[in-house]
Amino acid sequence: MRDPAYDILFEPVRIGPLTARNRFFQVPHCNGMGYRDPAACAEMRAVKAQGGWAVVCTEEAEIHYTSEVTPYIEARIWDDSDIPALALMAERVHEFGALAGIELAYNGLDGSNLHSRVVPQAPSPLPVISGSTHPVQARAMTKRDIANLRRWHRQAVDRSLRAGFDLVYVYSGHSLGAAHHFLSRRYNHRSDEYGGSLTNRMRLLRELLEDAVEEVAGRAAVACRVTVDETMYRDGIDRAEIEAVIGELGEIPDLWDFVPGTWEDDSVTSRFSAEAHEEQWVRGLKALTSKPVVGVGRFTSPDTMVRMIRQGILDFIGAARPSIADPYLPRKIEEGRLGDIRECIGCNICVTGDYTMSPIRCTQNPSMGEEWRRGWHPERYRPRHADERVLVVGAGPAGLEAAVALGKRGYEVVLAERSRTLGGRVAAEARLPGLAEWIRVVDYRLGQLSQLDNVEHYLESDITAEEALAYGFAHVAVTTGSVWRRDGVARWHTRAGAMPIGATPVLTPDDILAGSRPAGVRVAVYDDDHYYMGGVLAELLRSEGYEVVLVTPEPLVSAWTVNTMEQHRIQARLMEAGVDLFTSTAVSAVLDDGLGTECAFTGREGRVEAETALLVTSRLPVDGLCAELLARRDGWADRGLRSVRAVGDALAPGTIAAAVWDGRRCAEELEAPTDDSDSTPYRREVTAPTP
Repeated sequence: MRDPAYDILFEPVRIGPLTARNRFFQVPHCNGMGYRDPAACAEMRAVKAQGGWAVVCTEEAEIHYTSEVTPYIEARIWDDSDIPALALMAERVHEFGALAGIELAYNGLDGSNLHSRVVPQAPSPLPVISGSTHPVQARAMTKRDIANLRRWHRQAVDRSLRAGFDLVYVYSGHSLGAAHHFLSRRYNHRSDEYGGSLTNRMRLLRELLEDAVEEVAGRAAVACRVTVDETMYRDGIDRAEIEAVIGELGEIPDLWDFVPGTWEDDSVTSRFSAEAHEEQWVRGLKALTSKPVVGVGRFTSPDTMVRMIRQGILDFIGAARPSIADPYLPRKIEEGRLGDIRECIGCNICVTGDYTMSPIRCTQNPSMGEEWRRGWHPERYRPRHADERVLVVGAGPAGLEAAVALGKRGYEVVLAERSRTLGGRVAAEARLPGLAEWIRVVDYRLGQLSQLDNVEHYLESDITAEEALAYGFAHVAVTTGSVWRRDGVARWHTRAGAMPIGATPVLTPDDILAGSRPAGVRVAVYDDDHYYMGGVLAELLRSEGYEVVLVTPEPLVSAWTVNTMEQHRIQARLMEAGVDLFTSTAVSAVLDDGLGTECAFTGREGRVEAETALLVTSRLPVDGLCAELLARRDGWADRGLRSVRAVGDALAPGTIAAAVWDGRRCAEELEAPTDDSDSTPYRREVTAPTP
């Protein structure tokens, strides 16, 4: 079943007193659920253990109320009352033969303490460095504070063992923990035995590691996650320093987890990095310790994984995002089903769960975050409720997902697409700069459809309402997508006609994707969408030689991509390419010879010279077929039709992830859609009042 070339990936590996069953290691990753949704968290991790991951870890777990990261929702192990929620995850992971790991974190300079209201503590007195610029400063830790931290950390280790965890992390990575801040010259300005020389700056890390090893006393393994290079910062941790640190501390923990820079450096989108991009920082470090090493790199190719092991770069194939996209990735490699792997596309929509404090989601895997809430599984589907035929009209991301899921449930499905290709917006957008890996959304689903004898697809089939009624389908899912508006309606202008349109030619993203190009040389891109499209089209046109101006009402370009951790890279790339940026500026009108503008704050009027305007504003659902079928509801019974629904962008334009999710939802709820339900159609974890 398994290709012998991949045997090395399934060798057992010792981690101190433990043995991992293979080399697949789900490293700690956030999920937007944390302490609020422990059952959902536990089930999400359990599915990964089912899928063959040998080690499955939590997200970071705050160890004490004096260092918490509100509004972000992570795990908590402040006191014994937190043990049951964490124990649930450890128990579920153990049920499927995996080791359970917990990442203990004292965030220090990264925690604003908005919940506890306690002044944060750090090596030196500095403003906090958390995701938002909170007006909070940390105080410098005294020797007593450091002693307290060591005691609290030991208590958290003890609670971790009582919760059933096999592997306990000491966290010194991503600029998210106190050990990192003490180690870094950027944040540590002390002159006592905890500051100055590298030996002094690594003292806290050494003490935390030694304390953890002593506390576990052979009952569990100790891991250390450490930043190997603060890639973006002056006076930070560099390669020479980290080599010295590992030279000094390399034999204390049972496992090393190497990460570069901040989380933004570690989880770079595919638009700005390739698979295994972290190799440049990690290569060679394994030789400095006899202990096993784990690292990540958005690994999806088993050949790359094997190379990492054979070349002595890593002992474990670490993954966060690939384990989210496909929790069954190890099992599929083991069973020789490489074509069934949902390859991560590196879009970082999963990261947005943490940034928006909402349950994790995934473009490739719509069941992510829904395992407990809705009972969805990435590989298992409920059998059909009846022998019925389903028509899916439109083969974009929603239509493809609906057809696959319905087919796996056992329904007879006809997928009709009006164009000559399957894939819809994904197939088009994957041709844009940096988005090539997004085509995996289409490729995976086409591969699944090829294995389903009960699903047929037809190209160049522009289905009418009468045809949909004529063929005896019991259900029709209209997944016909959306179109970009030409009238400027979005967030700034909310009604048609609010933005006058003069003689300057107007294009939309649909025109560019269809091959049209601006008239003249100078084009102004107006981005009132704020996700990736405006920035990527500006980059495309600039690369083709156009003079490009990007205008947006937001203070940042592609502002929402702060949540995918790529906004700073998008803005830098556009600036380096020579795109002129007009931020905090709205387009008030398309004139006869350019654009009229207004300041987003003062309303002060201005002008932008342009020969073409490219409007990236909002979209309209293509829902005419659905509307016509609903209007003919009185005739459904005679034709055997039971339900009609718009799905994905045809219902309400959104992200590709949202379209895929709605396609899965359509298949799951075919018999009983929940849109009109009087009660919540999924399970919630309701907080019980504490007396």
